[in-house]
Amino acid sequence: MQEWDMTYDSWEPEQQLLREALCTLGNGYFATRGAFEEASAERGIHYPGTYLAGGYNRLTSEIAGKNIENEDLVNWPNWLPLTFRHPGGEWFDIRKVELIAFRQELDMRQGLLQRRLHFRDKQDRETLLVSRRFVSMANKHVTALQWELTPLNWSGAVEVAAALDGRVTNSGVERYSALQSQHLAPVQQGRHNGETIFLEVQTVQSRLVMAQAARLRAYRDSKPVDLQLEVRLEEGYAAQQFTLQLEQNKPVVMEKIVQVHTSRDQAITEPLQEACKNIERQGTFGHLLERHALAWQRLWNRCDFETSCNEKTQGILRLHIFHLLQTVSANTVGFDVGVPARGLHGEAYRGHIFWDELFIFPFLNLRLPELTRELLLYRFRRLPEARYAATQAGYRGAMFPWQSGSNGREESQVIHLNPQSGRWLPDNTFLQRHISAAVAYNVWQYYQATDDMGFMTFVGGELIFDIAQFWSSIATFNPERGRYEIRNVVGPDEYHTEYPDSDEPGLNNNAYTNVMAVWVIQVALKLFDILDDARVKELCQKLSITAEDQARWRDIAAKMYIPFIDDSGIIAQFEGYERLAEFPWEAYREKYGEAMRLDRILESEGDNVNKYKASKQADVLMLFYLFSSKELLDIFERLQYDFSPACILENIAYYEQRTSHGSTLSKIVHAWVLARSDRRKAWHSFQVALVSDVEDIQGGTTAEGIHLGAMAGTVDLVQRGFMGLEIRDEVLWLDPVLPEELGCLNFHVRYRSHWISIRLTQHTMRVSFDRSWSKEVRIGVQGQVYTFKTGEQREFTLMN
Repeated sequence: MQEWDMTYDSWEPEQQLLREALCTLGNGYFATRGAFEEASAERGIHYPGTYLAGGYNRLTSEIAGKNIENEDLVNWPNWLPLTFRHPGGEWFDIRKVELIAFRQELDMRQGLLQRRLHFRDKQDRETLLVSRRFVSMANKHVTALQWELTPLNWSGAVEVAAALDGRVTNSGVERYSALQSQHLAPVQQGRHNGETIFLEVQTVQSRLVMAQAARLRAYRDSKPVDLQLEVRLEEGYAAQQFTLQLEQNKPVVMEKIVQVHTSRDQAITEPLQEACKNIERQGTFGHLLERHALAWQRLWNRCDFETSCNEKTQGILRLHIFHLLQTVSANTVGFDVGVPARGLHGEAYRGHIFWDELFIFPFLNLRLPELTRELLLYRFRRLPEARYAATQAGYRGAMFPWQSGSNGREESQVIHLNPQSGRWLPDNTFLQRHISAAVAYNVWQYYQATDDMGFMTFVGGELIFDIAQFWSSIATFNPERGRYEIRNVVGPDEYHTEYPDSDEPGLNNNAYTNVMAVWVIQVALKLFDILDDARVKELCQKLSITAEDQARWRDIAAKMYIPFIDDSGIIAQFEGYERLAEFPWEAYREKYGEAMRLDRILESEGDNVNKYKASKQADVLMLFYLFSSKELLDIFERLQYDFSPACILENIAYYEQRTSHGSTLSKIVHAWVLARSDRRKAWHSFQVALVSDVEDIQGGTTAEGIHLGAMAGTVDLVQRGFMGLEIRDEVLWLDPVLPEELGCLNFHVRYRSHWISIRLTQHTMRVSFDRSWSKEVRIGVQGQVYTFKTGEQREFTLMN
């Protein structure tokens, strides 16, 4: 790992699937895994995959005697195929030659994947192959690859083949292999002109259409080679083939430019016509690469983090930013998509959208808030489905699904496969109702960062009011306690979905859920003072919010029940948590390592993780991640619970010992909450989170798609956690706790339309206020508020 490059200098087949995920190239519209151009899908070795943002399809499978419908992010036609062979020989296969040198490099600065092979075949012919490719950030419909082929000790003819392959299935996740996977049906394939072929396919249920047009050219000494292209057409497949005469030590360059259009595009007439029309307008590989690199330069100018720590940490931080921007970018605007938990990098979680935006939006809010706004509109457009879901469950307001896809219905699984036991088991994680609180939290944080009153008036306010109404209706009053309760839910910790020996799924009074419900209602009540009276009246009329409803909101915000363990200051993860057995951590860690999937392990042993005080990930500690100590203490004070700052440290210590970190998000939360009390532990947790995908610490999950929330979370941990950056009381607060290992830090944030440059060392912080639409902004540094004016720069001495 280098500052701007991730390089592999050896070919390791067992690592290929992981590398393909990490070397994915995308532009927010679509992305393609880093598979070799000459490779086809082969279990355990190669898996080419191309994924369209929002490109879903549903299929029904018969599993365990039940018909189950799943919606998947579709694997679209493979545009990569390019290969060669000697006449009468086999097509090139890296496994069948002797590799003299191998190098694969992901250039993050300009979004370019390069591969350099020096190999010897069975006839002792040595050949040099250099490939380069990108998915254009400058033109979201364009992707391109280039091959440079050089015979080193031979001359002779080679046959070259290039194709568009629509005969693909969704088969990138082995545990889904029993499910139906044929999402595409061929529409047509053909030859557009002398150098261009096309392919058109359609999803079998959602009826989405994708058209690809591929143009093939070759150059010798920078001059075009006259190619006699032969075209081979099969259903769902189009290929071009030609013969080249090669001379020793004289390279030939081949360029394959591909245009992609779909029926989800705006301002088009029809996908195939657009693809064929626009492919003729594209320049050379070099011209397209130049424009693409400039687009990336503009993004890095806004989004880069410079540190003085080691190259590996710096490089991985950039890798995480790189993959975030490949999943959502300016090309996402107007496209009506959410943020899949595994990016556009693979098929794990079926490409569904969870709560990972809770970890992703903070980075975007302070750099590209237009993207956050667009992604929040994905939720707003699906309010009708959330309202219907609430109604069906017996509630009012809007209840968002734990897993979302095309139209916002609940996409969580009914059953899931435990690969360790081979058994299909019930999946009750859909009871994670806290997703609705995450949507409201994201709306509020966007508003705090941007002061976008128009959005809050016409979109955000309606979302928050409707979600508050949901929490009000799911809460029930317990007269014995004199408090409100929320029953039959699941918290962020997915290991605990029911009580031991219970036949009913769900838990009562998950502390995180109850506190988040209170917070949402408190924010909704604030909106009565923030929004203009006319809009408040309109929303109350539209959402049927009465004066009695508002009174109930105020009552819940003051009387919600929060479970505690005995008389201590330890918040119980849920009611009854203290009655669970302690888990034998040492024995299991010695056998299975640190990041364990205890639910799968114990089920395969005939046991049940619901019996133990063992969490998959941060649950109670999420409260300390999302809220400052002041905000959290205020909530508990209003609820009339005795909760002091010392209790926060006690809770962190208690749950730190009882968490397996089976989720990549967990270490981020733990690093965050430890940042001010134990910097050594915080740095260790940060380092684990940082390498969770690069080193695939969960053992095979990254190959199925990167963990986008964890990637964005590590960057946000540097940006807000170690910086102590928060927005409160109309002030941007900075209270750094920079780990020594991080050295110094240099980056930019955008706060309420102002670009602010921050340079931080262990002892000083320099804040520069760049030109913006308005003339001043308030910034708080270690308890003191300063008014910054355009062009002003101040340096502060830090008190460690």
